[in-house]
Amino acid sequence: MKKIFVPVIGAALMASLSMCSKPQSATPAAPSAQANPNPMANAKGRNLLYFDATANFKRFSYQDSVKYYLAKSKDAGVTDVIVDVKPISGEVLYPSQIAPVMNEWAGFTKTEKFDLLTAFIEEAHKLGMTVHASTNIFVAGHNHFSRGPVFTDPAKKNWQSLNYTAEGMKPISTLKHKYSAMVNPALPEVQKYELSILKELVSKYPKLDGVVLDRVRYDGIEADFSDASRKLFEKYIGKAVTNFPADIYTYSKDAKTKDGKPERVPGPLYKQWIEWRAKVIHDFIYEARAELKKINPKLIFGDYTGSWYPTYYEVGVNWASKEYDPSQTYSWATPNYKNFGYAEALDLYTTGSYYFEVAKSEAKNIDVNTVNRTEAGQGKGKEDWYTVEGSAEMAMKITKGKVPVYAGVYVDQYIGHPEQFVKALKMCRAKSDGAMVFDIVHVINEGWWAELKRGLKE
Repeated sequence: MKKIFVPVIGAALMASLSMCSKPQSATPAAPSAQANPNPMANAKGRNLLYFDATANFKRFSYQDSVKYYLAKSKDAGVTDVIVDVKPISGEVLYPSQIAPVMNEWAGFTKTEKFDLLTAFIEEAHKLGMTVHASTNIFVAGHNHFSRGPVFTDPAKKNWQSLNYTAEGMKPISTLKHKYSAMVNPALPEVQKYELSILKELVSKYPKLDGVVLDRVRYDGIEADFSDASRKLFEKYIGKAVTNFPADIYTYSKDAKTKDGKPERVPGPLYKQWIEWRAKVIHDFIYEARAELKKINPKLIFGDYTGSWYPTYYEVGVNWASKEYDPSQTYSWATPNYKNFGYAEALDLYTTGSYYFEVAKSEAKNIDVNTVNRTEAGQGKGKEDWYTVEGSAEMAMKITKGKVPVYAGVYVDQYIGHPEQFVKALKMCRAKSDGAMVFDIVHVINEGWWAELKRGLKE
C-alpha cells in the first residue's frame, strides 16, 4: 500500500466539526469452502475506502471527526471502511499490551480519550457500513524518522531486512531512500510476534467485521540475505548453498538497467529462492487465517497487494489461485510456484491498480522515462496491465473466482485530473467486484466528494 505524507487537518476545521512462523512447516491445507463459507455477504458491488493512520492522525483524534467523515463516505457510496491501525512504524492505534501505542505523530499529541477503532465500528455500524482493520505486517519501523521497534527495541534490531545491494549487504534501516523498515518474514520470532498482534486485535474487538493485511511481503528482490535466511533456504532445498549469495544472483560489472544501476544476473538457485520466498508468505497467510478464524469464525480475512503480478514475485508473494500456473507464462516461475498461491485463503482481496492510465487503450500513452512508479516490485513497462482496466482484468483472471476482488485507485495520482479519477473508479467497478479507494485524506484535501460519489454510484 502507498505511504502518504500530507498536511493534517487544521484546528479551524476541527472546531467546525465539533458543531474515526513457521516457514518450513508442512504447507497448511487450503480452507474448505463448506467448512469456511466466505463471510462477505453480497460481495459484488461493494466499495472500500482506506483511512490511513499517519496521514489522518490528527483528524481522527477527534470523535466528532470520525462520525462526520463516515457519514460523508456513506453518502458517496462507500460500503466498507478500512481503518489503518498498525502503520509502517510498527506502532498501533489501539490499547495494545504487545505493540507500542502511537499517541503522537508529527508533533500532535492526542487529547481526547476514546478508543479509535471502537468509535469507527460503532459509528459505521449505525450507518450500515462494514469495518475492516488494516495492519502492516512485516515492517517495524519508519526509516525517515528512525521510529519503531527495530530502532527502539534492541531485541528486534536484528529482525530488520538485510538487503543485498550492488554496494554490498545493507541493513534496511541504513537505506534511507526506503521509508519502510521491513523485517525478515522468514524468521519464526517475527512471525510469532506479528501473529500475536493480530490475535490480540481480533480478540479485543469482537464486533470488528474484518482485517485486511498489508505488507505481507519482503522488501524487494534484494531481501532478505541474512545468515538465518540462508539456513532456512538450505533446509527447504535439502542441501548447502556453497556460494551465497552468488548462487542466488550477482551484479554485472558491465550491464546496466534503464535506471543506470548494475544489472542482476540470476544464479543457479535463483528460481528456487523465489519459490521458497513465496512459500514463506503463503504459509504465514494460511496460519494467520487459521488462528484468527479460531477467535472469530465470522471474521472477513482480507489482504492487499499491488496488482503488478508479472513482477510481484520480487517481493515474495503469489496472490493468485493455486489453479493458476505462472510457469506457463513467466520464466521466473518454477512448476512448483503455483502451489504457493493463496487466493483460496482469502475472504476479500484488494489490489492496487495504481496507474494514471485507465483504459487499456491508454497504455500507448505511457512514457516509461517519466512515469512515477515507486511501489515495491513495480516495473516501468507499458503493457496494458499497467492500466487500471488491464490490471483489474489480470487480477480477476488469475484469482480464478476464489475470492472477491476489489481493484483500487491511488487518489493522489489523479490530482488535477478529476475526470480521470471518476473514470478510474468506474473502471474498477466494471472490471472487478467493486472499487477500493486509497486514501480519504486526498479526497478531503481535494474536496472530491462529488467526484467520489459519481465514481462509486453512477
